[in-house]
Amino acid sequence: MCRSARSLLVFGLYLAVLGAVLIVAPNFLLGLFALPSTTEVWIRVAGMLALLLASYYIQVARADYTDFIRWSVYGRASVILFFTAFVLQGLVSPLLLLFGVIDLLAAIWTGLALRAGSKET
Repeated sequence: MCRSARSLLVFGLYLAVLGAVLIVAPNFLLGLFALPSTTEVWIRVAGMLALLLASYYIQVARADYTDFIRWSVYGRASVILFFTAFVLQGLVSPLLLLFGVIDLLAAIWTGLALRAGSKET
């Protein structure tokens, strides 16, 4: 497994844990970030989507599918922009930015690994 695939695998595992927690115990996670508890199903829907994305990332990493790995960098890096917009609009606590920072750092890790891999060949 190349370095960029390994970075995506780690991110996929993180996303799988996040998705599972959002499905099973969403209010636990919301409470950790000073977000209001909810009984709405949407937080669990978001968890399901995170879990599905995680499965894609893990399978792509295992297959060393470099094109998809490269594409994922742009999407994961953009999360911070959306979360920042949500915070600036007053829709959510600034603590949500922590998740965006994780996505951004993981995307940078993958991007750097891709760049290092292209220099090796």
